[in-house]
Amino acid sequence: MNHIELTLPDNRTLEIHWSGQPTDSAIVFHHGTPGASLTWESWLPTVADEGGFGIAYSRAGYGQSARNEGRTVIDNTEDIAAIVKHFGLTSFVSIGWSGGGPHCLADTVLPQSVAAISIAGVGAYGVPDLNFLEGMGEENHVEFSAAVAGSAEIEKWMQEYSDGTAKVTGPQLIEALGGLIGPADKQILTPEVAELVAQEFRYGLKSGYYGWMDDDLAFVQLWGFDLAQISKPVELWQGDEDFMVPHAHGQWLAAKIPHAELHIVPGEGHISLGIHMRAQIIRRALKYLKSELSAIDA
Repeated sequence: MNHIELTLPDNRTLEIHWSGQPTDSAIVFHHGTPGASLTWESWLPTVADEGGFGIAYSRAGYGQSARNEGRTVIDNTEDIAAIVKHFGLTSFVSIGWSGGGPHCLADTVLPQSVAAISIAGVGAYGVPDLNFLEGMGEENHVEFSAAVAGSAEIEKWMQEYSDGTAKVTGPQLIEALGGLIGPADKQILTPEVAELVAQEFRYGLKSGYYGWMDDDLAFVQLWGFDLAQISKPVELWQGDEDFMVPHAHGQWLAAKIPHAELHIVPGEGHISLGIHMRAQIIRRALKYLKSELSAIDA
């Protein structure tokens, strides 16, 4: 993978990894919460092998990316617009996993956006027709209750609990995730996979917990864009054994986004879904880009 640190218009820096031959069309990857660009370390070479150009970045406050205090979901599109400009993209497909889901959907407001694919992405908090926490592990109930209480309470929670995630090792991972993972995810977390996931957490939190904290605060307020106004193709992928983001979130998003395509995959959890469906999702993303190019050529 190639690595750069992009200086943004507000002088923050954004960490970016990329793979494949740079062109004016790409897949842009949004990691989960917590996480970093390294989440996509096994995805980017697959994109390149399929002849595509893949770009992954660490959201503000994660990894080596500078914090953007007070950011909302829609604010993140300013960073994506800077990536688009830097690489000269005329078209891109967003893929977001978990907490990256809302951020990849927000990209559809950008004119260069072709489509968005959300993998186990969260729905909105505080809406009348989605019980955000229902079916989630107890750990998420405590964390998001703190976020709803405000920045002081969620920072207190971060100070108490984030250090364990920032230092977690592969052998500790299953116990550390507790009720957030079920049988499907425990099975996929072989020693090798568990260490890779633990490494992503450690790297994402190497500079502190503010990226994670800012994500949580963004999720419990308005995202800043209207799902009903999305006109680009959207795919929603969910496992039916996901205890971190239950599939009710995917069903809610599918009901709100016009023409969204929902895939509920039996027997998959939060982590296993992306691992098992990786090649298929990448091929679908590249197909959207090829369709766009064909339309332009015509």
